[in-house]
Amino acid sequence: MKKVIMNVSGRVQGVGFRFATYQLALSLDIKGTVKNEDNGSVTIQAQTDKTLNMQTFINEVRKSPAKFGRVDYLDVKLANFPDFKKFTMLN
Repeated sequence: MKKVIMNVSGRVQGVGFRFATYQLALSLDIKGTVKNEDNGSVTIQAQTDKTLNMQTFINEVRKSPAKFGRVDYLDVKLANFPDFKKFTMLN
């Protein structure tokens, strides 16, 4: 199981970024969460058994899955967190 935590900054709040990330995750069989942070960034926890799907997910997040979004910085770290059963949008 590959698990990552991503912190995304740029124009990622108020532009449908979380919803677009949610739809992207569902299409790639990614489980986890996407959450707005108080500092204007977005945090994504993502997991999958499919390495290619994870790489595609990361690449698409880097380009911004939201039409009016813009990613200025993407930090991706391998992580260890409890398994998720689905992908969820938080706050």
